[in-house]
Formats: sequence, C-alpha cells, structure tokens
Amino acid sequence: MGAHMKTTVEISDPLLREARALAAKEGQTLREAIEAGLRQWVAARRAPKKPFRLRDASVGGHGLRAGLHYDDWATVLDISYGDRA
Repeated sequence: MGAHMKTTVEISDPLLREARALAAKEGQTLREAIEAGLRQWVAARRAPKKPFRLRDASVGGHGLRAGLHYDDWATVLDISYGDRA
C-alpha cells in the first residue's frame, strides 16, 4: 500500500473507545478503521472531476432519409447492412 508514516493525534476517550469496539466487532484494526474514514473524508473533498461529455459526431442533414422512421429500426438495419447481416 506504499510508505507508512507514524503520527500522533488526540482523540476523545469516548470516541476512541467506540471506534476500537466497532473496529473489533467488524474484524478490523483501529488503524484500518481510521484510514478508511480518512479516505472517505479526503475523497469527499477532492475537486470534482469534469463530467464526461460525448462530442457531437452527428452528420449534417435532417435525420433519417425520407420514408424511414425512428421506430422502425429493422428497416434501418436492413438498409445499413444490406446482405452483410
């Protein structure tokens, strides 16, 4: 998981007791519980990533050719693939 650094933090006694008990109950070490909490805290505060946006790759024109309808994809596919289907 990479390098580890030792540090000292002050945690209130009641919170520390509860955290130790919960960690033990879930089969975790106190260190694992603290690291999981810190990871969540850090992740929630990271700069949000720019959402994915699909570029407009449409071809000039005005939709399907005359006589075709968007609810008739079987015909559209037949014309598109011809005898290759």
